[in-house]
Amino acid sequence: MTGRAPQVREVHHDVVVIGAGAAGIAIAQGIRRRAPRLNIAIIDPADHHYYQPGWTLVGGGVFEAESTRRAMADVLPGGMAHYAQPAVAIDPDKGAVLLGNGRSLYYRALVVAPGLELDWDAVEGLPEALGQYGVTSNYRFDLAPYTWSLVQGLRRGKALFTQPPMPIKCAGAPQKAMYLACDHWQRRGVLGDIDVSFHNAGGALFGVPAYIPALMAHVERYGINLAFHQQLVAVDGPNRQAHFMIQGADSRQREHVESFDMLHVVPPQRAPALIRDSRLANDAGWLDLHPNTLQHQRYPSIFGAGDVSATLNAKTAAAVRVQAPIVADNVVAYLQGRELSARYQGYGACPLTVSRGRVVLAEFGYGGELMPTLPGWLNDGQRATSLAWQLKAYAMPTIYWQMMLKGREWMVS
Repeated sequence: MTGRAPQVREVHHDVVVIGAGAAGIAIAQGIRRRAPRLNIAIIDPADHHYYQPGWTLVGGGVFEAESTRRAMADVLPGGMAHYAQPAVAIDPDKGAVLLGNGRSLYYRALVVAPGLELDWDAVEGLPEALGQYGVTSNYRFDLAPYTWSLVQGLRRGKALFTQPPMPIKCAGAPQKAMYLACDHWQRRGVLGDIDVSFHNAGGALFGVPAYIPALMAHVERYGINLAFHQQLVAVDGPNRQAHFMIQGADSRQREHVESFDMLHVVPPQRAPALIRDSRLANDAGWLDLHPNTLQHQRYPSIFGAGDVSATLNAKTAAAVRVQAPIVADNVVAYLQGRELSARYQGYGACPLTVSRGRVVLAEFGYGGELMPTLPGWLNDGQRATSLAWQLKAYAMPTIYWQMMLKGREWMVS
């Protein structure tokens, strides 16, 4: 009698990594460099890996969308187990992760890096309107080319750009899309016929005040109307209307409706259900990590990084570049019974693309402390420079694909 061998339902690994995004892959590579004999597994069901910072440039006509995507099999580290299944539950007491197919993976150390979730459904009518009626978003691979198509096609009318409540990934991206669009319209001589407005649920153009003057210079140059404390709550695609909830100075709310010819939307964002509905979350639903060691506040065998984290740094690829070696160091130290000595100081960077060819490179840590990595005479971070554009458009993609994802740690101290 013959038949298929029963599938093993329980598997043990030294380290399990949830998520094969920038954080997960970079950390897995870093752990292997430090401790080659560890048995490491990565969980991620995705078929493709994306360079998401490039989508703003796709929407601005600089990159082709396909240049930001690679097959997952081409970027996963070799010599590690890969489970192409979703992680559906974490049991921190048993030290196990449950997969969608019912298999349990047991770990000595767990790295949680599944990214965050774009909550398109939080805006009424938005999912149905996306990709048509002039409604787009650079936060989706398939829609960034539509953004560029809309920008090229608009000659007159109203263009609205929105930003939801924080936290979101790459908090500068909502306005980057706007600046690149305005730059194109200005070059084509049609900007004067387009009414551009930025509807921000927050109360400031950018979270670190030192960079606001440089950004305001471009807001004024393009004639952009700034509308703060306005949160997008509904979209009527067929009638091309955007509904905003406005928070008044008296704390009262009122609804305001704007018509549009083009609407670029950034959706509200949250941690995935795997985290926000688990014991690993803080009160706001994000992964509860120590801000410096990136070890979980209550479960010492669990570490995390990237957009899912509750730490108060900017959710950017640059933050991950610095977090990854710190997590790798501390995971190995934990497994070897040593003190966790690596410390993260909240570094994040946001290359604010204010035109095609110039970028305000914002670099900062916890509490908005400025943390520049280049000498001031090269880039002081508080004005738009062509050097920062070269870094954004040419150097950073290469650093991402050829260094970060291959465990080559650069400028991380």
